[in-house]
Amino acid sequence: MLNRNNTKTKSVLLVVALFSTAMILGPAISTIDTVSAKQKYDNWSDCREDHSKNWCKKYFKKHDNDDNKNNGGGGNKASQGIGQSQSSSQNSQCVSGGSTSASCNNINIQNQQNSGNNALAQNGNGGSNKASQGIGQSQSSSQNSQVVSGGNTFGSGNNFNFQNQVNTGNNALAQQ
Repeated sequence: MLNRNNTKTKSVLLVVALFSTAMILGPAISTIDTVSAKQKYDNWSDCREDHSKNWCKKYFKKHDNDDNKNNGGGGNKASQGIGQSQSSSQNSQCVSGGSTSASCNNINIQNQQNSGNNALAQNGNGGSNKASQGIGQSQSSSQNSQVVSGGNTFGSGNNFNFQNQVNTGNNALAQQ
């Protein structure tokens, strides 16, 4: 028989589970790319608004090579970026004949912060300049928890994941 406190706990856990699922699947769904893109991209940030980092790398690599064949290879090519990656994998398992209250919880806290400048300057000397630059960050967390108990399991088997990404400063590009 369920009492009010147990029902509230299950409701809170359901909300946390739904929120966690949305946080994990949201970025994956938003980066689904259209392979046959017809738009031409002149800079990294415009490309990244529509496609994944790997797709944009392939796009600029292919188009930079084609453009340099046409202009005799003059000018400058530059690519720079700031990349950060974090990963967390946590597993816990509790088996008890008694109470496992507040046991087998996974907590993951990740923070990435960029401050300062990411500057690029070029002089083409009569040729064309090609540049791409960006700041990329990724975070992932995999958490599993299993609780088997003969007694109270209140507050047990929870997975908490808190992630934060902050960029401050400038991402400047100058070409002549």
